[in-house]
Amino acid sequence: MTNNLLSIPCTTITGEQKTLADFAGKAVLVVNTASKCGFTPQYKGLEELWQTYKDQGLVVLGFPCNQFGKQEPGNEGAISEFCELNFGVSFPLFKKIEVNGAGAHPLFVQLKKRAPGVLGSQGIKWNFTKFLIGKDGQLVKRFAPATKPQDLSREIEALLK
Repeated sequence: MTNNLLSIPCTTITGEQKTLADFAGKAVLVVNTASKCGFTPQYKGLEELWQTYKDQGLVVLGFPCNQFGKQEPGNEGAISEFCELNFGVSFPLFKKIEVNGAGAHPLFVQLKKRAPGVLGSQGIKWNFTKFLIGKDGQLVKRFAPATKPQDLSREIEALLK
């Protein structure tokens, strides 16, 4: 397994193969998402971040996950349609993945190692955990699900300078 964040393969919600290297030179906000969660309205805030900062070099990447309360039961088509219709999501979404356990996606394995949670825990506790990665591909910071997207503006602006 690779420990280079930029080279880990990911599959978009439409089936394209990508890596974070495809977004080289940009700050990246990686979020594990769900459509039926109390934090689901954060999709709106994530879209606002994307619209505000994409021309300055930010990309928001959503990774649907059904591991927390089975709050993302739909298939990729249903997830994509839900996000677009309910929140106007236009930032890149990826295929549904697992973020914890033996089946955890390699990207999230690396993100959790590089930015452990409270008390050094590596597990992701819930949907909408956020990881902000600098333009150089080095992880910067992990944010809890309760952290609202708009509360990341100062951190994002500092990375984009």
